[in-house]
Amino acid sequence: MSSLFDRLRERAVEIHIGDHLRARLERGDSLRIKLGLDPTAPDLHIGHLVVLDILRLFQDEGHTVVVIIGDYTALIGDPSGRSVTRPMLTEEEIDRNAETYFEQLDLVLDRSKIEVRHNSEWLATMSAADILRLMAKATLQQVLQREDFADRMKAGTPISAHEVLYPFNQAYDSVAIKADVEIGGTDQLFNLLFGREIQKAYGQESQDVAVFPLLEGTDGVQKMGKSLNNYIGLTEPPEEIYGKTMSIPDSLIEKYVGLVSGLTRDEQARVLAKKPRDAKAALARQLVRRLHGDGAALGAEEDFDRRFRRREPVPVITFRNLDDVDARTVVEVMQVVGLAKSGNEARRLLSQRGVKVDGDVQTTDFTLSRGSHTIQVGKRPGVGVIIR
Repeated sequence: MSSLFDRLRERAVEIHIGDHLRARLERGDSLRIKLGLDPTAPDLHIGHLVVLDILRLFQDEGHTVVVIIGDYTALIGDPSGRSVTRPMLTEEEIDRNAETYFEQLDLVLDRSKIEVRHNSEWLATMSAADILRLMAKATLQQVLQREDFADRMKAGTPISAHEVLYPFNQAYDSVAIKADVEIGGTDQLFNLLFGREIQKAYGQESQDVAVFPLLEGTDGVQKMGKSLNNYIGLTEPPEEIYGKTMSIPDSLIEKYVGLVSGLTRDEQARVLAKKPRDAKAALARQLVRRLHGDGAALGAEEDFDRRFRRREPVPVITFRNLDDVDARTVVEVMQVVGLAKSGNEARRLLSQRGVKVDGDVQTTDFTLSRGSHTIQVGKRPGVGVIIR
């Protein structure tokens, strides 16, 4: 079996500093591996599987995985890859989004071996003097060298002053947790390298950095993201994951199979040897299996075949009387009738505009009036309920 470093090198676009990281791994050093996640949306998507799978490799070798929930930096918003200022979120929105991340991390990582930190632990307690000392560790010219900032300056697009704080704050996260390695997507390279500089300025050994490919969304053009509505969420219903995967352009099949399928090299080769439609079906089945299990994968495939290959009619809605159940809100009813496994999942489906109540898309929870209602999640058949 190849070494951990060789497996990293196969998947990474860049590693800084490769020889240093290889030596640490070959010596058997116990390393702290950092991944930062800003809770700017309530769900992770399959693009996150690229880095989560890397964290699992480190976990399996006995290293400490530190996942930082950027509840403080999310107040600023990461400017990486942005052509305009990202809207600032409220603390309530951030807390609600962050709450959903833990069950999603469990899909890939061993939760008992994850150190989860919120960067408000150290950033929110910094005084004005502390912030000034942090910002004195680098120059404005260094920060403005970022490609996104440079492009916006050339185009005359405004850069809000608070955005300049983001790379400093993210870099200080590495100082706070004494990171040995930080991983992320290629769009994070500047931030991660900046972390090396700030660690050095605080007298720490600089972290090694590894960045990995970004996954285009279902549109086949732009990076997968919730704001572009081109994403496949980790906890979306199996039928949605299957159907969205079948909709990706043929040109992306190889990249998706290589980055997020979780298949071995031999298994990947067998999938890619198929015709595009069959390869996508194999990929869709595997993604649902990874996230929801074998039974869900078979059910999602049957649902897709029934709807789009055999063109069979949608099953008739059956109504359920909820007289004996203390459930009146949409979130409560969704759990009772099996449309969501938990309240968090129900609220996430609402926020994703994936829930229809009586034919209308709903995005927030509310109390259902007495009488009959139909609730539908995604393209699955609706479930009827009667509330007395």
